[in-house]
Amino acid sequence: MNYAKSHGAIAVSNSYGGGEWSGEAGYNSVYSPGATNQVITVSSGDSGYGVEFPAAAPGVVAVGGTSLSMSGTTRLGETAWSGAGSGCSAVESKPSNQSDPSCSRRTVADVSADADPNTGVAVYDSYGSSGGANWYQFGGTSVASPIIASVYALGGGGSASNTYAARSYTVNMNDVTSGSNGRCTFSGNPHKTSSSTAAYLCTAVAGYDGPTGLGTPKGTGAF
Repeated sequence: MNYAKSHGAIAVSNSYGGGEWSGEAGYNSVYSPGATNQVITVSSGDSGYGVEFPAAAPGVVAVGGTSLSMSGTTRLGETAWSGAGSGCSAVESKPSNQSDPSCSRRTVADVSADADPNTGVAVYDSYGSSGGANWYQFGGTSVASPIIASVYALGGGGSASNTYAARSYTVNMNDVTSGSNGRCTFSGNPHKTSSSTAAYLCTAVAGYDGPTGLGTPKGTGAF
């Protein structure tokens, strides 16, 4: 991370994470952009509802996941991927760009991209398998994070106004409004409101939701 930041990378993608812990905020500086146009993306996790670090770090773009339906090169639609991580952080402060009603701290995710292994990306392995097959299909938010990083990179990086998916840019986002990544639970986290309005933390709805954030980008205009 520090090497990429100090050497001027426009977008830095991270595809790893683990459960939150009380001392995680001490590492937030590692996951803060080192320059105005720098963007750090982090996968939200592949185990369904629940928050991981460093996706919860306030300086990153936390990337959730969708299941993408295509016909040739035409997008037919998307739903929230069941494995995408999401929820209300028990540790991290609320970033200024978030205003969702049922979490007083950092909410995951911010945006999303295709993460379903069944609709995922083709990867060529030069070593191949024992059967001689070299092409594989992979998914997970570990795929979604570099997809989002690449969109930022193609668009020239971030800025003071778009290092996250600002609401003013949502006209260039695909709003994902169906699908779920599990059952929202409320025990053990005093920063999460136990009410019917909190269903968005684990279920895709119109506008912002936990599994898909503000949606998937239509192109570089989203950021």
